[in-house]
Amino acid sequence: MNPKTHSRLVILHIVVVAMLLVLLGRLWNLQVVNGEHYRQVAAQNRIRDIVVPAVRGMILDVHGRPLVRNRTALVVSVDKTVLSRMDDGGRAVLTRLAETLGTTRENLEKRIRLCSPTVKRPCWPGSPYQPIPVDDRVDPKKALQIMERAEDYPGVIAQVQAVREYPRPEGSSAAQTLGYLQPITQEELDKRRNLKVTGYSQVDLIGRDGLEATYDADLRGEPGVRKVLVDSQGRVTGTAGEQPPVPGSSLVTSLDAKVQAAAEKAIEGAVRKARAAGSKADSAAAVVMDARTGRVVALASYPTYDPSVWIGGISQAEYDALLGKSRGQPLISRAIQGLFPPASTFKISSVAAAVHDGYDLHGIYPCPGSYQVGNRAFRNFEGQAHGNMNLHRALVVSCDTIFYKFAYEAWLRDGGTRPVKNPKDPMQAMARNFGFGSRTGIDLPGEAAGRIPDRTWKREYWEATKDDTCKAAKTGYPEVARTDPARAAYLKAIAVEHCAEGYVWRPGDAANFSIGQGDVLVTPLQLARAYAALANGGKLVVPRVGLAVIRPDGTLVRRIDPPEPKELPVDGKVLAYIRRALADVPKTGTAAGAFNGFEFDKVEVAGKTGTAEVYGKGDTAWFASFGPVDKPRFVVVAMVSQSGTGGTYAAPAVREIWEAMYGLNGKKAALPGGRLPDRLPKLREDGTVGAPEGTAP
Repeated sequence: MNPKTHSRLVILHIVVVAMLLVLLGRLWNLQVVNGEHYRQVAAQNRIRDIVVPAVRGMILDVHGRPLVRNRTALVVSVDKTVLSRMDDGGRAVLTRLAETLGTTRENLEKRIRLCSPTVKRPCWPGSPYQPIPVDDRVDPKKALQIMERAEDYPGVIAQVQAVREYPRPEGSSAAQTLGYLQPITQEELDKRRNLKVTGYSQVDLIGRDGLEATYDADLRGEPGVRKVLVDSQGRVTGTAGEQPPVPGSSLVTSLDAKVQAAAEKAIEGAVRKARAAGSKADSAAAVVMDARTGRVVALASYPTYDPSVWIGGISQAEYDALLGKSRGQPLISRAIQGLFPPASTFKISSVAAAVHDGYDLHGIYPCPGSYQVGNRAFRNFEGQAHGNMNLHRALVVSCDTIFYKFAYEAWLRDGGTRPVKNPKDPMQAMARNFGFGSRTGIDLPGEAAGRIPDRTWKREYWEATKDDTCKAAKTGYPEVARTDPARAAYLKAIAVEHCAEGYVWRPGDAANFSIGQGDVLVTPLQLARAYAALANGGKLVVPRVGLAVIRPDGTLVRRIDPPEPKELPVDGKVLAYIRRALADVPKTGTAAGAFNGFEFDKVEVAGKTGTAEVYGKGDTAWFASFGPVDKPRFVVVAMVSQSGTGGTYAAPAVREIWEAMYGLNGKKAALPGGRLPDRLPKLREDGTVGAPEGTAP
């Protein structure tokens, strides 16, 4: 054999042996060293994880009546990622599905497109990687057809799911308080990548407002995982294992459905009454609160809406209606987010401030028809003069000029337009002590803080708006002048004054402040809390709607206790004096007409009217009350914007609520004996709810 040929054969043999050794080594590595890892990878190629959403907990009223619960429904969903891999983008599948569901492909395509600022509803606001529901009221026969012919409907899922339901017990809604759910977005998922820690999954609905948002972690539960076997076509052939979801806990609230319904009916009736009289009444709110604890019994807002509109996707028209001004922006809770000047209901703070500033609680003061504040005369309502009187009478007849005097003289002592180094500002200080100008801390999102104007606020506001104000001082208001020359001239004169010295805290600012006018803004809930502090002897409670969280098996997770209240820095004798004065308002004062025929012998109610003037709009009507007077238990406040006087529109609404609560004038009592249950409702194993022991079912 040729030596060269022999050497080549030897090299070839060595190469072949080396390759075999490498192959054997690789096989050893795959099968022995990393065998377990690759067996798991192979298994995962035929096993898919399906997230099983947990059943969300209910929201109950204080008696156990469901305000929000779940119903089972056949839901058809579309996996957009599966459709996107098809040659036609899933058009053929959507066409077949549309025929089955009795709709159009175009409608389905709208429902599965992703929402953005430029995309109109219906659209999908959640993650693009989760199944998108397109119908939650599917006929069982149609759902069975989809499930049995899975090969004709790739990427389409039909299954039974829990869907939110709003039963409206006793006719109550509480839509803004309950809130609503929306799918979790991909951005939110990206922030919560560790699902074991956060409990979120791609199929989750999360609370976007109200109690659904505040107590989302309790209500949501924990999603489960189902491992299913699939073939090469992605079709499910079996189940490899399952970790069941943990149902969410239920939230018991302090709301009473009957009182809530009465409050909603009362303020809606007040708006209709005002409109029938020719006003432009556009919104209203009512608050019913336990004066001793801060527990919220009712929280009503008008206009309202049906929260079930969010279920199954919302149309653009429905979405615009919820946000648009044409229907009054019903998503806004006027009770905790609406800001209005409180008018004379604010005088409980002004009386306390004046006494704290040195004025005699039992003194006699003149109540002329007008009072000179600087170079301007400030008038009583309709210019009425009432002669000399004590502060008790001043509250009953709502004399403004006495409070103008207190405020103007305090302004002068503080240095007037050239204030001393540390002005006392007694009116502002006392208002803040009553909780005005800051959030109450209620367990609901989006609460407004209100506004207590002072020298600092006015300067900051002037600096923020002076460019526009000074421009208007030069150019005027030509658009307004076309239709209302007198108003345009007035606005220009105001702009000229504000451009030059808009930062100055003037005597008129102080005078208006004392009667809850000018730039003072409060929410109905803030006013209710202030009256609760008056009624309970000086405790500034923190409002709470949530009462307790209960597991599906009925065991208590935790009670939701309000924080400790702050003490109002007002002498108890002053508070008692104000309470006695307000007890006469519904009998002989500004609310006497509204309470004519009221059964005071069964429950004595005290209160204060307020009529706030708003430039360019109708008056805002208020009535703030508490009762029974001897042992105050509840506070009831109502507000009707752009309606008229408080005694004409707000006070009758409050009377209606009191009568419903205590069963007066032939009505059936919503709160027999004027009491709320002191025990929690019971959740039974079958999912039903039992009323607390000792209460009516």
